[in-house]
Amino acid sequence: MRNLIVGTAGHIDHGKTSLVRALTGVDTDRLDEEKRRGISIDLGFASLDLGGGVRIGLVDVPGHERFIKNMLAGASGIDLVLFIIAADESIKPQTREHFDICRLLGIPRGIVVLTKSDLVDSDLLGLVRLEAEEFVQGSFLEGAPILPVSSTTGAGLDELKASLKQIAAEVTQKDSHLRPRLPIDRAFSMKGFGTVVTGTLMTGAIAVESEMDVHPSGNRVRVRGVQVHGSAVGKAVAGQRTAINLAGVEPSELARGMVLTEPGLFEAVQSFEASLELLPSAKALKHATPVHLHLGAAEIEAEVRLFQAAPLRPGERTYVRLILKEHLLALPGDRFIIRMFSPVVTIGGGTVVDIAPPPKRINRAQSAKRADRLGAGSPVDRLLEYVRESAFGLGRADIIRLTAWPDAQIEKLADHPDLIRIIQPQWWLIRPDWATAKIAAIREALRQFHRAHPLLAGMAKEEIRSRLLQGAPAFLLDALLKQTRDIVAEADLLRLAAHKVTLKEDEDVALAKIESAFEQAGLAVPTTNDVLAASGVEASRARSLLQILFKRQRLVKIGDDLVFHASAIAALNAILAAHKGQRFGVPEFKEWTQVSRKYAIPLLEFLDRERKTRREGESRVVL
Repeated sequence: MRNLIVGTAGHIDHGKTSLVRALTGVDTDRLDEEKRRGISIDLGFASLDLGGGVRIGLVDVPGHERFIKNMLAGASGIDLVLFIIAADESIKPQTREHFDICRLLGIPRGIVVLTKSDLVDSDLLGLVRLEAEEFVQGSFLEGAPILPVSSTTGAGLDELKASLKQIAAEVTQKDSHLRPRLPIDRAFSMKGFGTVVTGTLMTGAIAVESEMDVHPSGNRVRVRGVQVHGSAVGKAVAGQRTAINLAGVEPSELARGMVLTEPGLFEAVQSFEASLELLPSAKALKHATPVHLHLGAAEIEAEVRLFQAAPLRPGERTYVRLILKEHLLALPGDRFIIRMFSPVVTIGGGTVVDIAPPPKRINRAQSAKRADRLGAGSPVDRLLEYVRESAFGLGRADIIRLTAWPDAQIEKLADHPDLIRIIQPQWWLIRPDWATAKIAAIREALRQFHRAHPLLAGMAKEEIRSRLLQGAPAFLLDALLKQTRDIVAEADLLRLAAHKVTLKEDEDVALAKIESAFEQAGLAVPTTNDVLAASGVEASRARSLLQILFKRQRLVKIGDDLVFHASAIAALNAILAAHKGQRFGVPEFKEWTQVSRKYAIPLLEFLDRERKTRREGESRVVL
């Protein structure tokens, strides 16, 4: 089944709602005020099965200038437009404004429908047809069918349905394989169901019992039920008008313009950069001009920041930054409309280019060049730009948040030769030149460390992280080290592969003296400072020699100032082995080892940590 959204557009009282009713039998004017005044005020919806596996959702929009904001809430999801011109009135002001909106929103196809054809003679109908052809010349509607119809007599309706079916088969469908996104155009409570929202599913699919996020609030909700064209289904797919029954949220917490998305992926923003086209009919646009921004079903106050010094002239296109008064979910590629505050008229529109400009300040010219690289470049250009701007590279979650690309596309782009992809322990992208520079910096830090501390085996990993990779993911250092063979990781230390500890003659003597002092002491060891002071070398070198003995596992450190020779620990283990399974207390332990409480307590705590003993209340058991 091909699912497409078809919307009406045109001046007030040109017969949009009557046409939808004639096609579907549905009166889309649902509000009492609409019926009383005889005009459409809000969006209306109906569906039409054209046969042959083609089903369309019809969005009927109000034509009155006061309700353009409601028209915009429904126009953003349209795949094909029925552009309405009444044969007895021809082109009017909202005909022009609706046409500008459809063009700026990038609606790809349409049909020009000359309604009320029964009210005019053939000569006037021919004249209106010529005016319509001239009006749409050079636009997306040039060459589109121009069909006279009468909603009263039914004339032309069959031809219109046939044309709709033909064009619907040619229009590219919305992609149900992308990540789901549903702009909410209505939120209400239904008896027996609770909270219900409706909207056009722009991308992806939404299934019953799935979880979703509501933006910009960030609320997590659960899908209790899904309806498409009034029928309950297990899943709605892109291109369908959809009603979603939600659990975990009240209708009062929802509003038109909010968006349902797959959970945990996206964040609402308060600014974005975009390509903006100013209509030829608009006045020149100055820097920091306030506007009404319409994106998806949302309307938000915003400020247009130009990257150029001069105002943007009518008919021109440029890159801008939009600063929003409220948070909004926007993604690259989204189309939007801007309208003036006074008079409230449409003045332009464009396409979102980037939702996350770099935090560091750059001047207007640099911002414009960056926006052009992102706006005019390919997807791989965009990815390379984002990775280049990042401090430490990007993970898959970052890329999804910035682009909404599907996993398959991300995987394909990640194979670019100008990127290094890390798989384990986490999927991550870095630039080869960044990795080369960072490895060189680590290598130089180690070289300086070895020069300053020739007796130490290496530099602590955490020191390297804090100096050169502060704020980076913990795994990134190890991933960088896999890119080189001349840096060796040993436990929590790093060293250059060529580095070897070479002792001088006096250091050899001192090393032996330090080891001998602890070995001869058995379990009643002297203080570390006393041993080092008697080593015969200055304190800094003595400390380094001590580290060598630790690394060689000749000494064991069990406390802040308690160091034992490995042979003493081995003898202690032998003593315990003779008492395996026996319960004992501190007095018994002192008797077995012939040490004072000063040593007994730290040794017992060490044995607990090593799982040689287990404490049970005031006593212990030998394991």
